[in-house]
Amino acid sequence: MIVGRVASLYRYPVKAMAAEPVGSVEVSWQGLEGDRRWAFVRAGQARNGFPWLTLRQHAGLYGYRPVFGAPVVVHTPTGATYEVDDPALTAELEAAAGPVFAQKLDRGTFDSAPVSLISAQTADAVGAHVGTAVDPLRFRPNIVVETLSGTAFAEDSWVGATVRVGAVRVHVERRDKRCMVINIDPETGERDPAVLRGVAQLNDVTCGVYASVVTPGVIAVGDPVELPSMR
Repeated sequence: MIVGRVASLYRYPVKAMAAEPVGSVEVSWQGLEGDRRWAFVRAGQARNGFPWLTLRQHAGLYGYRPVFGAPVVVHTPTGATYEVDDPALTAELEAAAGPVFAQKLDRGTFDSAPVSLISAQTADAVGAHVGTAVDPLRFRPNIVVETLSGTAFAEDSWVGATVRVGAVRVHVERRDKRCMVINIDPETGERDPAVLRGVAQLNDVTCGVYASVVTPGVIAVGDPVELPSMR
């Protein structure tokens, strides 16, 4: 049963930096090719369960735009372009966030599962509730789905199901519990606490879902999203 279409696809070559939109992408057991394969680690936090430099510490990371390749390069808000492990990039980040170092993560660094998905209608519903447009990129998804039903939070009902997205099959594991990061506008870096508050009021602080990969393959914008037929 087709429940929607892929509206957009994103990967994040450097954890917590801006999204890189893609028209199609290879998906392996470790998620989208190039997704979160680099991160910056805060000095003295290597043994911490969450040592990464994120938007919690440096909201300006949204202005750093990485591009996946060999090597990964990062376009900075100042107009400079660096390879991800260039000491000059590290120095620029340290000036705002304190000591950090770049780390390559071949399997990616994910908060919960390798694929995140949200419907466009869910983002729209949050925006309607708080009275301002809410870009799905606030929620840092890999896959944005335009659902046929037009129902907000429809993806919640997919938890426990194996969903086909193009040639890829993913098992939807859980709803995505949100934190203050979604308050940060992905274009301006400005914070609006009404967004997280709205998600709490609408859907128990959850927005979008996490999934693991069952069958690797390629996903492209426009691909159908299919649920198993119900009998």
